[in-house]
Amino acid sequence: MVSKKITLGILAHVDAGKTTLSEALLYLTGELRKPGRVDHGDAFLDDDPIERNRGITIFSRQARFSIKGCGDAETEVTLIDTPGHVDFAAEMERSLSVLDYALLVISGSEGVQAHTKTLYRLLKERNIPVFAFVNKMDIAVRKKEDILKELAADLNAGLVDFSGATDRTEEFTDAATLYSPELAEKVLEGEAISDDELTESVIKGEIIPCIFGSALKMEGVENLLEVLGRYTKEPEHGGEFGAKVFKTAASDEGERLCFIKVTGGELRVKDKVRINSASGDADGEEKVNRIMLFSGSRSIPADTADAGTVCAVTGLTKALPGDGLGAELPLNGSSIKPYMVYSVIGPEGMDPYLLMKDLRLLEEEDPMLNVSRDPDGSIKIRLMGQVQLEVLQTVIKERFGYDVSFGTGSVLYLETIGGKYEGVGHFEPLRHYAEVHLIIEPGERGSGLVITSAVPEDELALNWQRLIMTHLYEKEHAGVLTGAPLTDARITLAAGRAHEKHTVGGDFREATYRAVRNALMQARAEGKAVLLEPWCEYEIELPARSVGRAMTDIKQMGGSQDMLEQAEETAKISGRVPASEISGYQLTLSGYTSGAGRLSLTPCGYDECHNSSSVIEEKGYDPERDVENPADSVFVNHSGSDIVRWDEVASHMHIGSVLKRRAESTAYVHAPQLNAAGAGSLDAKEEAKRRIAAEKELKNIFERTYGTSKKTRYKEATEKDYRRKPELSEEEAARNEARNQEIKARLH
Repeated sequence: MVSKKITLGILAHVDAGKTTLSEALLYLTGELRKPGRVDHGDAFLDDDPIERNRGITIFSRQARFSIKGCGDAETEVTLIDTPGHVDFAAEMERSLSVLDYALLVISGSEGVQAHTKTLYRLLKERNIPVFAFVNKMDIAVRKKEDILKELAADLNAGLVDFSGATDRTEEFTDAATLYSPELAEKVLEGEAISDDELTESVIKGEIIPCIFGSALKMEGVENLLEVLGRYTKEPEHGGEFGAKVFKTAASDEGERLCFIKVTGGELRVKDKVRINSASGDADGEEKVNRIMLFSGSRSIPADTADAGTVCAVTGLTKALPGDGLGAELPLNGSSIKPYMVYSVIGPEGMDPYLLMKDLRLLEEEDPMLNVSRDPDGSIKIRLMGQVQLEVLQTVIKERFGYDVSFGTGSVLYLETIGGKYEGVGHFEPLRHYAEVHLIIEPGERGSGLVITSAVPEDELALNWQRLIMTHLYEKEHAGVLTGAPLTDARITLAAGRAHEKHTVGGDFREATYRAVRNALMQARAEGKAVLLEPWCEYEIELPARSVGRAMTDIKQMGGSQDMLEQAEETAKISGRVPASEISGYQLTLSGYTSGAGRLSLTPCGYDECHNSSSVIEEKGYDPERDVENPADSVFVNHSGSDIVRWDEVASHMHIGSVLKRRAESTAYVHAPQLNAAGAGSLDAKEEAKRRIAAEKELKNIFERTYGTSKKTRYKEATEKDYRRKPELSEEEAARNEARNQEIKARLH
């Protein structure tokens, strides 16, 4: 009898033995008659010809097995085998969204490698409980205790050897209580630790159960199964239907398969499900035609799928990885993104639109490809590296029947902003009208674009606001240093205006795009436009005699060194380095170490470019000549329309500067010396205008808060009021200050 159902992802640095362990788990649970091997090309989960030829996992796969013998309980496990090679890290990351638990495989002979740390970081960020299997102990030269200490230090995690968990040995209890205050308190009170309490510590991430063994020799695998069955529990599920989409693929018959994890309720064949798109483009309902339960390449049909089930469905033509279904909301964006750009060259005479169509199909399965077409007609895609490029070349040949080639790859640079700017866009040719004000400011590194609105509905109708937000999301906005995509910025809709008769949707598109560009041009003029480049975490293992050369090379690349471990004959250094500089360094390393040096790279996101000036000069980008991304605005005149340059447009706007108005309002409310006698260096007329603007701002805030009834009406000052008494008496100044403080108190 099945008592619980869990989804377990298996992850590892490449060559740690992940697929071998998967085969062992399936064999010992009776799902396989004979375990396959990667080097023999007969692994159950690596059944794609490309995977068998290369000996690595490229595509995530599911397998199903049951763990019996843990009391009367039976645990039904859906195992998701993920790629270990860094070039396919995006495929791995998409699978994380549906995991209940993760099994992190670590090589006992190699220890924690660069990509292992990245995997653990991603799991921690998503609060996924982790189990660890230290593999290849049959060839490890160090003792188990030493390896455990090293792993705990490298991962900064509470790894506990669970080989003594069943008997609750004194050594095990001491180790478990070291990382869990609640367990320690219970032991101090003389009470025994229960399985449920250990399970809760695992779920909270306090403890990582660790099993040592050799998957190839079936050592430690039965112990691992027992630990997985005993110290896991099924997550709680909601009653309303919901599901997460984590993968799409084409079946052997060419049918579109959508792989999902049901997170609540029940899904039945012929049900209509609501798609909650991550991009906002595919929201709507579609009908599920079939439900299939996969194990490797085998599938069985099902009429229903209840909560906790991982399955594939047909009929969802619009759903993409990252989308939610039913009550489930779309997922956040991926943190692992390709940083190399390649041009795709089709066969001679091939219609480029046909090539684009085929690449779009592949982009549905891997959205990180980001297929695009430049104004010159060249087709571009984004990839992680050479291995992914070669695999994609093979996939295109097998799927579509023709060969493609790729141009020389180049690093994908990004741009961001280093200050707060108000971008304005106005589009008013004859019989058209739209004006948009956007505040753009720096965001956290790696956050992408965060877009919000701060405009009340009574100032700009909600339908127009939604349209502006759509236009902000729909386009990859070009920066002004090299034309690279904009990222890591907060964009806030601050003001907007439409015309009752003359405004159509396309007007706001033009105004919105111009407003973004206008802010970026202001930042560029003040030296606050920032160029970003991809960085990698590196780990170099090499003979000790060659350490000096490697350290010098890293320094010349603009990188940093965080760690140096040196033994008698070997050494290991690690740190961060620009991806553009270390590309191809493996050949150099092999040369001066006579083939003994090994380089591991893991992308760690974007940071400021180490050689911005030379990159900008090399690109030779002129933002004012980019006709696809204008920063200027269009205003109507008697005979047609005028184009006003970006640096002159602020004075032509129909809505005043929002940032300036806020600053003046704040100064008026918070600076008594400006509300008392005199206006300092400002003349009386300018001071009057400034105060009127502040009064209007206060009035707008006041009326939005309290309404406009007679009892709460706010008396707006006029220029005449202020000119009447350019100098206030001390008594009048005190009354004004008291009134300002009262208004401020009410508003807050």
